[in-house]
Amino acid sequence: MSVITPPGFDLQPSGQQVALATNYITNFDFLNQYLPDTYEKEFERYGNRTVASFLRMVGAEMPSNSDLIKWAEQGRLHSKYTACTLGSYTGAETVQTITIPGAQVNPGAPASTAPANGFTAIRVGQTIMISDETAGSVLSNKAIVTAVAGAAPFTVTVAYYEATQAAFAAASTMSIFVYGSEFKKGQEGMVGSVEAQDFIFQNNPIIIKDTYEVSGSDMAQIGWVEIQTENGGTGYLWYLKSEHETRLRFEDYLETAMVEAVPAEAGSGASVAGGAVGNNGSEGIFHVVNNRGNVWSGGNPVALAGFDNVIQRLDKQGAIEENVIFVNRQFSFDIDDMLAAQNSYGAGGTSYGLFDNDEEMALNLGFTGFRRGYDFYKSDWKYLNDPTMRGGLTGGAVNGLMVPAGSTTVYDQILGKNAKRPFLHVRYRASETEDRRYKTWITGSAGGARTSSLDAMTVNFLSERAVCTLGANNFFLFRD
Repeated sequence: MSVITPPGFDLQPSGQQVALATNYITNFDFLNQYLPDTYEKEFERYGNRTVASFLRMVGAEMPSNSDLIKWAEQGRLHSKYTACTLGSYTGAETVQTITIPGAQVNPGAPASTAPANGFTAIRVGQTIMISDETAGSVLSNKAIVTAVAGAAPFTVTVAYYEATQAAFAAASTMSIFVYGSEFKKGQEGMVGSVEAQDFIFQNNPIIIKDTYEVSGSDMAQIGWVEIQTENGGTGYLWYLKSEHETRLRFEDYLETAMVEAVPAEAGSGASVAGGAVGNNGSEGIFHVVNNRGNVWSGGNPVALAGFDNVIQRLDKQGAIEENVIFVNRQFSFDIDDMLAAQNSYGAGGTSYGLFDNDEEMALNLGFTGFRRGYDFYKSDWKYLNDPTMRGGLTGGAVNGLMVPAGSTTVYDQILGKNAKRPFLHVRYRASETEDRRYKTWITGSAGGARTSSLDAMTVNFLSERAVCTLGANNFFLFRD
């Protein structure tokens, strides 16, 4: 081996097993009477470099034996129709028609469901509240439904309980919802029924691979730097360090792929890359919450008024009692500052908390959570801080993700029954003969392998998995 650059001792690992000035000593002049002092053990200047931790804390893993994972989530128990329009109005009508936007009607429902109500949840005899949607308006009315159109345009004919109903503006839109019903004595019962509404979601697993290769000659090379990795691997053989780091990197990808994955859109390059079949992609957590969940944008909520808006949105969703917010460093500071400001002495002292501060006590300036209608716990998410991953991003930056704690009951179509599942969980491909949760195997002719004539040891990694985000309407994504 020749001297390729001036000798240096700032050793850095390389992605490949090649001789570089940054990872091998190049000065072998042993005639020099003054030998340098060397630290034979590698210094861990970046600490624990892995970012995988999020799904381990909030999720679970369970097997699946299909290319497609499907589940059903329950719909709302009650229905509310918005942006409805009133029929002609002169101020003296006691009966009026209300048109419901077609996008809010379920045209795919079977004809046997409710042939008399146009597949809306409103039926003759029910009583409804009508509210003006105009900003600043306080106008509302109560009415009973006298007729429902069975085809588009979907209209509801109502008779007002008030002798003089509110004078709604001609261009205003209405919100209506059912609050009960009323029938005369001896009258027939309710006509039509409202079937339970389910939403069917699906996701497909993706195959994740990685590999590490080292030649047999390099495996026989003597080493002089003692290495240690996050998973406890130690020794003087440099190729072991690279193998350990490849394994750690792959384990990180098992999580980050579940967080970041997106489905391949029709006509996209990914959908046709690699042949006619192409890549399907998968629905990662960020994609699902961004499309089916709640999103906060425009900076972090830095005051209680901002979290009040979050809480009011949660009231309209599943109202999960306990939630964990996984945040980057700035969002963590913003929450700490917001909570500290609630103390009456916060501006002139440091007395917040249930303790008396003195000069011999280490002052705790951070908070782990708070309660305001719901319980919110705060946890740092290393993935959002790591500068080699999402840390420091400008475009597409994510500051935090709020995840409901606990589990939910869903109908699992594979099992054919209701099952309790964490809101976030990973499904990996497995059967009685093949487990693809985390596969690793060695090929080649070095390192104990005897599978080919290749003078090297190749370590292969593979997993096939997908993440299921149940009840995305209970999640909150905090974006810039």
